[in-house]
Amino acid sequence: MPRPIIATIHPEAVRHNLERVRQAVPDAKLWSVVKANAYGHGIENVFEGLRATDGFAMLELEEAQRIRALGWRGPILLLEGVFEPRDLELCSRLSIWHAVHCDEQIDWLAAHKTQVGHRIFLKMNSGMNRLGFTPERFRAAYARLNALPQVDEISFMTHFSDADADHGIDHQLKVFHETTLDLPGERSISNSAATLLHGEESDVRCDWVRPGIVLYGSSPDFPAHDIAHWGLQPTMTLSSRIIGTQELKAGDSVGYGSKFRAEAPLRLGVVACGYADGYPRVCPTGTPVLVDGVRTRTLGRVSMDMMAVDLGPVPKAGLGSEVTLWGRAHNGAVLPIDEVAAAAGTLGYELMCHVTARVPKVIEGAGR
Repeated sequence: MPRPIIATIHPEAVRHNLERVRQAVPDAKLWSVVKANAYGHGIENVFEGLRATDGFAMLELEEAQRIRALGWRGPILLLEGVFEPRDLELCSRLSIWHAVHCDEQIDWLAAHKTQVGHRIFLKMNSGMNRLGFTPERFRAAYARLNALPQVDEISFMTHFSDADADHGIDHQLKVFHETTLDLPGERSISNSAATLLHGEESDVRCDWVRPGIVLYGSSPDFPAHDIAHWGLQPTMTLSSRIIGTQELKAGDSVGYGSKFRAEAPLRLGVVACGYADGYPRVCPTGTPVLVDGVRTRTLGRVSMDMMAVDLGPVPKAGLGSEVTLWGRAHNGAVLPIDEVAAAAGTLGYELMCHVTARVPKVIEGAGR
């Protein structure tokens, strides 16, 4: 019998979350972002749930090839563009659109021999200061691209640094609109947070939005709003089972470093899950967890392969009881991944992406 930990992917929840985004911005087309192997879910595991999208966006050509191999014939966008000149050959062959964010990428296009015109998303650095041309250099880059016979159509994109924060998007939005005002081409400006928080604002409307984390059941502005507020559903459940129990007396400690010491008699369960599975080692005592669908807490330090949970709220739990580390329990109770991430001082993004290869991933209803 295999070790009981498992990551279950919920395609219907993926489909639901995609529709929720479409409701928020009914006039925009959707890039479903599947970078980092669909945020750790597995591209093949979420593809059916995302079939109603208008396009797929990712970082790597290998991911683009996997989407084409699944039968997708619609638009595909490389969000960081190509990484070397020979990548352009595959873009031509597989009809892959790509971002252009630096002069070198324009140079590569100018030297590229092709009979197929490339679809380009010219990226502006409107204030995030990662990739893209500054507003002062943006129109010159556009002019260079527009003069190339290798380029078929040019669209425009930028990325917000503070869509989920008080600083907001107005400063970047103003720069983007002023710089591109009279240039022909489609616009893509909204990530998950901008789409849900600002999608109804007229100045933020654009041709393409780029939802990422919201597709996978994580709130873009937690703790201000949780997934229930946004009408999202968890798309990944990390679950395991209790493989042992212990009865503690007052004063007994738990785990490495004796980070938890019982103040009164306490029954604990040992769970087959640890940091080698991707569960954060830094999660402290009190991190929420569900046992048989009942909310309880972790105890002590997370080990490589095991962790302890308080069985006080679940007196009937024992060997073999279901433990939901995040996601949906069999009784329908939900533990949002954002709550676990907050206890670890990080984001749901990181937890999804850090589930390790030794944890089997299955599609709900498909069996293990």
